[in-house]
Formats: sequence, structure tokens, C-alpha cells
Amino acid sequence: MSLLLEVNNLETHFKTEEGLVKAVDKVSFNLMRGETIGIVGESGSGKSVTALSVMGLIPNPPGKVVGGQILFHNKQNQVVDLAQLPEQELRKYRGNEIAMIFQEPMTSLNPVFTCGDQVTEAILLHQKVSKQAAKALTLELYNKVKLPTPERIFNAYPHQLSGGQKQRVMIAMAMSCNPSILIADEPTTALDVTVQKTILELMEHLKQEIDSSIMFITHDLGVIAEIADRVVVMLKGKIVEQGPVSDIFTNPQHPYTKGLLACRPPLGKRLRKLPIVDDFMGTDEQGNIIEKAASVADIISSVEIKPDETAKRQQELQKQTPLLEVHNLKTWFPARKNMFGKTLDWVKAVDDVSFNVYPGETLGLVGESGCGKTTLGRTILRLAPAYEGRILYKGKSVLDMPEADLKELRKEMQIIFQDPYSSLNPRLTIGNAIMEPMQVHGIYANDKERKDKVIELLETCNMQANHFNRYPHEFSGGQRQRICVARALALNPQFIICDESVSALDVSIQAQVLNLLIDLRRRFGFTYIFISHDLSVVKFMSDRMVVMNRGKIEEMGFADDIYNNPQHAYTQKLIAAIPKGVVPVKAG
Repeated sequence: MSLLLEVNNLETHFKTEEGLVKAVDKVSFNLMRGETIGIVGESGSGKSVTALSVMGLIPNPPGKVVGGQILFHNKQNQVVDLAQLPEQELRKYRGNEIAMIFQEPMTSLNPVFTCGDQVTEAILLHQKVSKQAAKALTLELYNKVKLPTPERIFNAYPHQLSGGQKQRVMIAMAMSCNPSILIADEPTTALDVTVQKTILELMEHLKQEIDSSIMFITHDLGVIAEIADRVVVMLKGKIVEQGPVSDIFTNPQHPYTKGLLACRPPLGKRLRKLPIVDDFMGTDEQGNIIEKAASVADIISSVEIKPDETAKRQQELQKQTPLLEVHNLKTWFPARKNMFGKTLDWVKAVDDVSFNVYPGETLGLVGESGCGKTTLGRTILRLAPAYEGRILYKGKSVLDMPEADLKELRKEMQIIFQDPYSSLNPRLTIGNAIMEPMQVHGIYANDKERKDKVIELLETCNMQANHFNRYPHEFSGGQRQRICVARALALNPQFIICDESVSALDVSIQAQVLNLLIDLRRRFGFTYIFISHDLSVVKFMSDRMVVMNRGKIEEMGFADDIYNNPQHAYTQKLIAAIPKGVVPVKAG
């Protein structure tokens, strides 16, 4: 393989109110023709800024590439330093020889143009072809990326497509000029594991077809194992480790790499808590990184739960009277009506679902997007109207409950939503956001007592008392999710629904939030329904698991039994789609 891209001592800095931020700090790596290189690290590690620097997309001000070389070996066998090219010259390469798939397709696609127009625009910009030829090429690309009904997609707007379909449109756009390098920035982060698997397979197939190279950016080493030849691990703007994927996974050298490998839920074991990066890495008084633990295997074995302990817990839970009973629940929405308003067709989001949840238990709800799991959770809390069926909480019918009684019930039943940023009011400080439910329900005598309770809750959720007067935008995604957990605890609930509450978080931050939820269950005896499309996360969190598909329950039982011996083809498909390359073969 010949050399395609050389990044030498790249430095990208940003000027902020707090001072100079060295987002990329003397980073060096190579990319060979036909190779896939994975750049991995947590949010803020500098991996996306590295990619944007290569593309010449750093906004100036506040950012600027201040040093280093980005040497690109173009199709004419010339070596060009992209870092030195003026904007006009860069445009000849951007989208044509180097293309990028961004993390969030909904914000990357223009909502006022059809998906077809946006791909044809990219083709017309770089290729001398007619509009008819550009449309034909777009439809051909839609076929290649396996989009259903390409003609319909061509005329559809982004909001009319699913997340996986939008991502395929972005891939088609990126591939439209047969680029030498495809930069994929977290292209599968918010997707179902089954959709993620098809996207990864598609990218690998297209790479072979047009003989391109891929720079794949993610926080998830499991995904990297599925697609990459070599791995670059970044931390705080620097490369801490790089090498062939097999070497990094079997014998990681840096404690940060070991932490990233260990913090994703393992599939073959049940753990008391997930290892986190801080278990492997700390800093001394001078701020230098020090290693705390040498072995991933030792850390995992120290928190492993034995099968007989799991069996005993399951027996104890099953002896109790159910806290929640769901009987033949249906949540249907009108899909089509006639001119007189009569419903002719229904969307059966939840269709004849029955199960129990026992006190202190975590019941996992797993399935792809659109399977009905979120609607089921919302119906249980009466945030969505039930069409038919019964929901009993402590023996009382939730669906027949008058509003006055429902307000009391809401103190006991809470929900943690998927997106912490949109579920927090940006105009309220986080202290007031957590205090507000207490004021509504008249808990505690005055605001001073409530503030004391809020500070206690923040500290319970690993936040600090001085965070009380800060606003949501001042926190990271993981911190915002902890704030939402604290708000859910404000009314001393017994039952909490966690709706995809960790799906958008880095694996390391995800591990911290999952550990917090398990610790709170142990301390306060909470009962959870844990909703996720990620079966490995659900298996770690849950005592029992419900697998949903198209509004119905496909399979239900103990989490370990379902994973080890899935009975239904749909469950087998979900398990097969989980990235398997996250467990080191050899202790680091």
C-alpha cells in the first residue's frame, strides 16, 4: 500500500474567554491507500478537530491551524500541503478528493431542500455533467447505499426519513465524486446496533468498490474493531497510543486505552459495576498521567458477579408482589381517516403487551427504533394515551386514575429522557430546575430546605454544590444526564423509567451514568424500566429483559438466559449486531 496522507505535528488552537485551548497538540499519523484508520477518544479529545483541520473546516476565528503539515498525495501523484492552501484551492479537494460524513445527518442536511437536490448539487459542483446525468448518478448512488425506493427518497425532505436513511444519504453524497479519503465522524453513534452494523458493512463495501481510504472517528473501540486496520487513541489533543488494531486490543499499553476497552459492558460476564477510565489512570501533583491498574482482566474480575449470586437475586425478586402490572396494553394512533373523521387505519405502536415489574427490579426494554419501547414507557406514565388494556401500580389502575390522584402518583413514578439538553430549560439554573418539582408538589417547608436537598441530590449524583447556579449549556453531556437523574430523584420516587438515557454518551461517560443508576438502586431500592436499543447495555443493567419488535413482545425472560440462548430470530439478529471486539484477548 502506498502513502496517501501524512499528518505531521499538527497543531490547532482555539481562542476562548478562558484562554488558549490546544485542541490538537502536535499530532502525527499516516493513512495508506485502501486502509481504514480509526481515531478514538472521548468528547473533547481532539479527534473531530483533527478531521476538520484536514478538511480545512476550522472556523477562523476562534480556531486556527497554527502548525504542522497535512501532506496529501493526490490523484496526479503530487504531494500537496493542505495546511498551506488558500481557501479557493482547498475547495478543489474538499468533497472531491476528500469527503466527510458528519455525526448528525439531520443538522448536516439542509431541511429546505430535497435529499436528491442536495446530492446532485455536490455532483454538479465537482463534475462537468448535466442535471439529468447528476440525477441519474444520484439514483445510482442511492441504490448502492441500499436506500429503499430511490425515486421517493430523491424527492423526500430530510425530516421524512429515518436516522439510518439520512445517514445513507450523507454517505451517498460523500461517495458521489469517488473520493480518495472518506472521513467519517461518529457516523453511527445514535443509530440502532442493527442499523450501525449495516452502515459499517456498507462503508467497507463502498471503500473496496471505489478503492478509497477511510478515517473513522468514534468514541467506541468496539466499533473500531469492526472496521479499522489501525487505531489512533487521542486524549486532550494528543495521541497517547497508535498501532494495528489487533495489537491495541490484545496488548494495550496506555492506561487510557485500557480504560476505554474496559468500560463497555462485557457480554459474557455480569458485573457489579462497570470499570471506568479513572480505575486505570490518574494524575500526579504536576498533572502528569500515572497508571493505577496494569491489567484490564484483573479490574473486571474484581467486580464480576457469580452466577449463583444472580440466581439468588432473581429468586428473591420473583417472590414479591409486582409493583407494576401491564395487561394486554395497546397504544394505537390514527394513521388514516376518511372525510368524516372516521379512522380507517391505525399505527399499532404498542400492540397487546403484558408483563410485570417487581420491587427493586430492573426490567430492560430492548428493540430497534420504532419497535414501540418508548411509547410503552410513556403510556405507563400516562404521557401517551392508551387505546386499550390495563396498567396497575401497587394494585391501582393508572389509566382510570383521576387527575388529582395522578398528580400524587407522579411523585412516585419518574422518567429520565434520552436527550438531557432538550429536557432541561436553558433559562433555568440547574438548581432551580431540580427544585421546581419540589415546589410544584409542596415538598419541604421553604426554598432554603429545598435548596439544601438539591445540593444533597447533586452530590449524590457526583456533581458539586457550586453547580447550583450554573446553566445547562455550561455542562458536558454526561454531567447534564446526571442533573436529569438528580431531578428525577427530587420527589423521592420508587419507580423510574430510563428512556435511552445513555445512548448519546461516550462509552466512558456512559459507564459512569450506568454505575450511578445501579448505585442508586442499591441505596434507595429503586425499581427501573431501562429502555435502550443497545442490548449489551440492557443486559448489564437488567434482571429481566423484554425484546420488542413492531409493537409486540418477541421474547421475555432473565437477561442472561436471553443473551446466552435467544429463542427468536429477531433477538438473534440484535445480538449478532453488537460489536464484539471490545474484550482484550490478553491482559494489558
